[in-house]
Amino acid sequence: METDSASAVPSPPAPALSPRSRLRRYAGAYLNFIGRQILRFTDTVHGLGAFALITLGVTFTKFNRSARVVHPLIREQIQRAGVGLLPFLAVIGFALGLVIVGQTVALLTRVGAQSYTGTVMVTVVVRELGPLVAALLVLTRVGTAIVIELGNTRALGEVEALEALGIDPIHYLVMPRIVGLAVSIFALTVYLILITFFSGYLFAFLNDVPLMPGEYVRQIAVALRWEDFALLALKTCSFGVIIAMVTCYQGLAQPLRLEEVASATTRAVALSVALCVLLDALFIIVYLVM
Repeated sequence: METDSASAVPSPPAPALSPRSRLRRYAGAYLNFIGRQILRFTDTVHGLGAFALITLGVTFTKFNRSARVVHPLIREQIQRAGVGLLPFLAVIGFALGLVIVGQTVALLTRVGAQSYTGTVMVTVVVRELGPLVAALLVLTRVGTAIVIELGNTRALGEVEALEALGIDPIHYLVMPRIVGLAVSIFALTVYLILITFFSGYLFAFLNDVPLMPGEYVRQIAVALRWEDFALLALKTCSFGVIIAMVTCYQGLAQPLRLEEVASATTRAVALSVALCVLLDALFIIVYLVM
């Protein structure tokens, strides 16, 4: 009885932490979280770099090998990521032209800076807005689907089946997506820029902006330089390679279970956006130096 009564006595409450100790505990937990995220990001970049080197090596050495099988796959990816997105991209380009280009032209005319219309349009639309919008559209509509497809392929053991048949998974699954997305984003960007310029001038015309079509086209043509065409092609193709490489890596290069495909898709989108933004920052530096 004495033992039971002694065991029924509640233990004294733990002493409350001081505000400084509580802050120190929270800071330590936050630093541990940041450290784990940095280590995870470093491991991902290391694995992605190795995967990229292997993929580029296969692309340059085996591009024309098994052309009757692989080249139709490239055309299929272009159809999927390029032609299939044209209607949706036309709507986005028309809206961007009305919201951004048209209002910019009207504002420049209102403040007496109409002669800078071409420079502003090239800087905003050709160099920045067009490539980023096209890349993000392809990432959300096609990149996520790539992760899901390849993740399910890996989880169901189909990759091992291809290797058992003597088929290189990089050559058969990854290379067509790399080439297809690079070509598609370049073509979509050009298409988006043209639609945006047209709809922007239409908005300015409907608002009675005193700018003739010939003068509008002339200012844009004068502001464009050959470096803009070269850097636009390099930038958009690089976006396509980054998106295809990251999505293929997250879906294919590491073992996955079916329930892990969704988290792999989220990681692929976040990493693709981060790398594309970093690459865009590098191109901004190049534009400033020119």
